[in-house]
Amino acid sequence: MYDAVVLDKDGVLVGRTPFDTLREAAWDAFVSLGIEDPDLAHVDDIAIGVDPATLTDICERYGLDPVEFWRVRDETAAAAQVDAARKGRKTPYDDVDALRHLDASLGVVSSNQQATVDAVLDHFGLSGRFEVAYGREPSIASLSRKKPSPYYIERALEDLGAETAIFVGDNESDVLAADNAGIDSAFVRRPHRRSTELSCQPTYEIDDLHDLVSICGRTPVDTDEKI
Repeated sequence: MYDAVVLDKDGVLVGRTPFDTLREAAWDAFVSLGIEDPDLAHVDDIAIGVDPATLTDICERYGLDPVEFWRVRDETAAAAQVDAARKGRKTPYDDVDALRHLDASLGVVSSNQQATVDAVLDHFGLSGRFEVAYGREPSIASLSRKKPSPYYIERALEDLGAETAIFVGDNESDVLAADNAGIDSAFVRRPHRRSTELSCQPTYEIDDLHDLVSICGRTPVDTDEKI
């Protein structure tokens, strides 16, 4: 049914990183550049959902160079997430093995850092399952390319040579990014999304990746089946 299946990473393939971990990493970025006691509201603004305008404004307040600060922030955030994976605080979902039943090219597109995407997939032995895996470059420009921008999805689809594709995510921005790329979407209602109300309409809503196998025209996977 689809030439390619592209998936988000956090919240779809592996568990999400606790906010406190990202907040601590953002705090460390300030401290490493000489800001010993940043406003916690600014730390939170930098921890997640950062946009170029907010980044520039905060850096001006503290007399920081935005390019250098963002490089440091991305490095600390990536290191914190990889550490969480290595210490078992961030693990793959049990249904990831269902992907081996898909007769389609597989890719990953994340708004996370490329370094995080590569390290986490490699740590859990998942890298070999995907033909492409894209995250953000450690640059301010990459902030404008995050989902709902279709930038990285379109890049993945081009590399996969896909004419028909579906993007699988757990955020409204994932659904919008798929729409912007002109492809179908599947919204995964993981436990942290059970009660989420969407303002946009995904092509499919699924409970887990076994449902994705059924959507793509394959026999549903026996959840007790082992590799």
